[in-house]
Amino acid sequence: MLRSHAHRPATGSRRSRRVGAVVRWPVGVGIVAWRYLWRTTVTHRIEEPGDDSDLPKPLPAEVCDDRVQHVEDGHGDLLHRTYSVRIGGGERTPEQLLMLLAADPNAWSPSGMAVFRRTRGTDGAMTVGDEFLIRLPGPWDGPVRVVGSGPRHFRLATLDGHLEAGQIEFRTEEAGEDVRFVVESWARPGDRLSHLLYDQVLIAKEVQLVMWTHACLRAARLAGGRPRGGLTVRTRRLRVDGDGTPTTRSGDTDRTDSPGQV
Repeated sequence: MLRSHAHRPATGSRRSRRVGAVVRWPVGVGIVAWRYLWRTTVTHRIEEPGDDSDLPKPLPAEVCDDRVQHVEDGHGDLLHRTYSVRIGGGERTPEQLLMLLAADPNAWSPSGMAVFRRTRGTDGAMTVGDEFLIRLPGPWDGPVRVVGSGPRHFRLATLDGHLEAGQIEFRTEEAGEDVRFVVESWARPGDRLSHLLYDQVLIAKEVQLVMWTHACLRAARLAGGRPRGGLTVRTRRLRVDGDGTPTTRSGDTDRTDSPGQV
């Protein structure tokens, strides 16, 4: 689907939202620090270079319009991040857990950090075309649209005004006799201000880490189980040109894992 970028001027309204978000970000930092200090679950962090295999799948034309912020609409590097937890001793199948997650995102998103407010669609499910405004106590608020949904997954795309440009998917998988919950995102900072927060201040990146790993722990509780082997966070950074074209191709970079614990 061909799209014009002329619809993305830096209007006064959008600038005001950005400034207001930055004014609120110290509150988000305090919440992040508090949750981090009291967490006891081990988190394994892996950072490695990416390549063009880290680009998200193209979105179907029927879910796209001028409000969707594609990866090529962003600034700076693309971050492909995966947050996962293996849930042992649970009482629910992958499909049953996904149904609970889709029915009410506020039941598993971190209370006090993220609030999903539905702006389009009917409560109780994640249906393609539904829209939400995610409220956070820092410069990470933003509208999203459901662009994919199935028995074991749903996927969101960011909309105009979001501080990121890209997609995020939530899914459940079989892991032997256990269930694995995965949050996977493909995104670039939505504008130059959020690029600064990601790559210079780094606070937005760390806030997301705490938010989604906390969501993994809540998903484990909803499943009636417990994390097995801690949490895993993998970040692959892909350098891209201004139009979103990757500068590193598959096979150009050796992939080396450097697991650590936080």
